[in-house]
Formats: sequence, C-alpha cells, structure tokens
Amino acid sequence: MIDATEYQQRRDRLMAKLGQGTAIFPSAPLAVMHKDVDYPFRQDSDFYYLTGFNEPEAIAVFAPHHEEHRFILFVQPKDPAKETWTGYVTGVEAAQTEYGADAVYPIGELNEHLPQYLAKSDRLYYHFGHNESLNQKILGHWQRCLALYPKNGYGPTGIDDPSFLLHPQRLVKSAAELNLIRKAVDISVEAHQRAKDLAKPGVYEYQVQAEIEYTFARHGATSAYPSIVAGGANGCILHYINNDRCLNEGDLLLIDAGACYQYYNADITRTFPINGQMSKQQQALYELVLAAQLKAIEEVQAGKAYNEFHEMAVCVLVQGLLDLGLLQGDLEEIIAEEKYKPFYMHRTGHWLGLDVHDAGHYKATAEQWATLQPGNLVTVEPGLYISPTLEPAEGQPEIPPEWRGIGIRIEDDVLVTATGNEVLTAAVPK
Repeated sequence: MIDATEYQQRRDRLMAKLGQGTAIFPSAPLAVMHKDVDYPFRQDSDFYYLTGFNEPEAIAVFAPHHEEHRFILFVQPKDPAKETWTGYVTGVEAAQTEYGADAVYPIGELNEHLPQYLAKSDRLYYHFGHNESLNQKILGHWQRCLALYPKNGYGPTGIDDPSFLLHPQRLVKSAAELNLIRKAVDISVEAHQRAKDLAKPGVYEYQVQAEIEYTFARHGATSAYPSIVAGGANGCILHYINNDRCLNEGDLLLIDAGACYQYYNADITRTFPINGQMSKQQQALYELVLAAQLKAIEEVQAGKAYNEFHEMAVCVLVQGLLDLGLLQGDLEEIIAEEKYKPFYMHRTGHWLGLDVHDAGHYKATAEQWATLQPGNLVTVEPGLYISPTLEPAEGQPEIPPEWRGIGIRIEDDVLVTATGNEVLTAAVPK
C-alpha cells in the first residue's frame, strides 16, 4: 500500500520542477461498454500516482506559487440520489481530510476557482487528452490569461505537457511500489502454474484463460491486460486475444498474462508443449529464444543504454537463425537491413509499473537512448514467430513446412539494481 506520506513526497517533487507554473491533471473518464453500460472504472495513472484518488469526474491542480493552496482537488460532491445508482463518492469535505489537499471544490465549480491558480503562474502544464470538452475549457482559461497579460504583466504565456516532468519520476520505483509489483508477480506466478497444470489436448484456450483470471480474482487482483492464451499457430499472433481454439496434440501454448494488484502490474510470457514434449523444430527455436533472453537480461544494468538488451537479443536470434538455415548471409548485414523482422518484429521490452507499457521516454534525444538506472523496471521478452503465411525477406530462403506455425515468446520482469538486476518473475519455470 502507498501511504499518504509517499503521495505527498511525489507531489512535492513535481512541484519543485514546476517552479512558478501551474499543472492540471484530470481523472480518467468513464468509458462506455455499450449504450448505457460502463466499463469498470480505471483511474488515469498520472492522476492516481499523484493523488491516490480513485474516482472519475475529478481534477487535480498543482500551484506551488499560490500563497495558500498548492494542491487543489475538484471532485464530485455527495449526492445521495445519484449514489444510489452509481455508488458512493468521497465528497468535498472528506476528500480534503483523506487526500491531503489544501483546498477541495465541487467539480462543477472548476470555472469559478481555477483562474486564481493560473493568474500568477508563468506557465500552464496540461496534457491534451481525449476529453475534448475539458481540453477546450482549459484552453479557454489560458487564452483569457493571455488576453490579460498586457494589462497585468503576469500569467501563463505558454503550455507544456506535464508528462515530461512527471514521467522520469515514475520510472524509478519506490520500495512501496516494488512491494505491490512483487505481489502482482506472486499472483501471476501462481496463475501461470495453474494454467500449465490445466493445459492438455482437448482443453480450450478460454478454459486456460478462465483459470488464470480466476486466480487473479481470488487474490484481489485483475488482469493487467487482456490475457493471451495462444495454442499452435495462434502463438504467431502477437496480440492474440480470441482464446477460442481447442488445444491439439503437438501444440505449443504461449501464455502472456499478468496480474494487476492495487494498480501495479506484472507481465509474464511462457511457452511450453501441452503434451510435455517438443518437436525437433520447436525445441531448436525455444532454446534459441531462451538463449537470447538470458543474454539480454545480462545487459539490463545501471549505466547501460536502454537499447543494449534489445540489440543483444537480436544478435543472438539472428545468429541462431543463420545456424538453423532459416536466414542466410552476413550477420551484421541482416541486422542492418532488418531482414530478420519477418521472424521477430517487435522490440525486446518496455517499461513496467502503474501502466503495463509504463510512462517514460526510451530516448533522451533523437540520437541517444535513455540510460538505465537503479529502480527502473523493464520487461525482457524476445520471441520468434514463423507463421503459416510468413514471407521471407528479399533474398532469404523459403521456410520448410515443418518450421511453420511455431510461435515462441519468453518474458520476464527485470528490476535494475545498484549492483546488477533482479528477475522478479524467476519463479515461473522456463
């Protein structure tokens, strides 16, 4: 659990970067599943990271230059009639007490109170998202500040995206965050093991999915993302989520599934034969992907550039494909010309945390990759996919039929430490 002190520290770090600026963070909107039925609410990760407030129709304002109020919340007021239908809300008074805001107003009073927090700022920080109505409202307030600037001599003259200030902060995980991620991992480990025990010829992919997601729910977690349970050639579809095929003798089963626990996520992929034995071709590709993953994990070190573990994985995979006769030519040439991409078309990992593809930039500049630092959490997930319809790159050999329909990915969550790294998901067998 993240306590009030840590939320306060997060806000203080952000406001130190804002200087005389004002930042506005809206909550996530309610999303409609169909007609008048909503999807379960999921809070915006930036908003939640700074506030811990888990309700829609809310806005957080940060104004470090204001004489009285530095952290301001706009929230839904209490309304017993509405709450009968849609559930209880915290309300204005309780929100101030429970979430440490200096001032809390009803969300309907945004236009009335926001100007005082913009007036003396020198810059507005706001991310223009999917809420077009709010975008126009914020833009209108800024334009009024601009119109008054010649008369007053102060006010925000420009707009920046606050994610450039906040997301580097989110990339370094605190001890409390890591505790929640480890819990999500523990739940995911159990789910993957239960799935492996269930999978056998005649079982449907959705039955395996149900076992995974039952395990998540039993521990108070949800799915971090739509579970991928891909038997046979379905493993060659990167984001396969139909999960409706019957598993057959001789299939590999690729499972990409992770739990979300108190908003923090795990992300694990394993591939295994459902009858306990691999064909010669399946085993050769599996061992190649595993070798690439293990070498890539070695490159997840503080001080190394973010892309180094990907480049290592590509190098191992390409050399292995050359050795197997599935590629031909010069290793460096194949990599430079990306002739391996029909087999391996994605990168080897991503940031992980409050979002599955977590906030944070991968490049510091157009030419320079971000540098890994202690507290960063990445996935390491090389794969090989030889779909039944794969077309080799120009000048490359045709793929014999016995190699087609094999999809393999192996993914772990790897924490960068001061002395190396820690594979948080090591308890799931490979």
